[in-house]
Amino acid sequence: MSEPLVRSASEIEYETVDAADGLKKGVLLNEDHGAPNVAIRRFTLDAGGEVPRHTNEIEHEQHVLAGEYTVGIEGEEYEVEAGDSIHVPAGATHWYENDGDEEAAFLCAVPTGDDSIELVDDE
Repeated sequence: MSEPLVRSASEIEYETVDAADGLKKGVLLNEDHGAPNVAIRRFTLDAGGEVPRHTNEIEHEQHVLAGEYTVGIEGEEYEVEAGDSIHVPAGATHWYENDGDEEAAFLCAVPTGDDSIELVDDE
C-alpha cells in the first residue's frame, strides 16, 4: 500500500508546454508521489493561447476550473467553461483554443505510465 500524501499548492512547479502556445502544466500527483494508477495535472491556457491538433495513446478526463475555451475532439467543437467535464478517448484527435480575455485552467487525470503524443497536421 502506498503512503498518504498531501501536496501544498506552493510545491507545484509549472512548466511551459513547448508544442503549444500559452499552455503551462503542473503535475499535482503521479507515480513519483506514490499514486500508482492515475496522474492528476493542472493546466493553464493563456488568453489567446492554443494547443495544436494532436493524439495521445491514453485517455484524458478533464475538469474545467476557470475561464472559457473551445475544445475540438474528433471534428466536433465544444465551448466549455468552469464546472464542465470532458472525456477525450485514447487516440482521439483533439485541440484547445482560448479566444477569451482571461486565462483558463483545467485539471487533467490520466492513467500513469507512458504516453505517446503525436501532432496532427491540419488538413
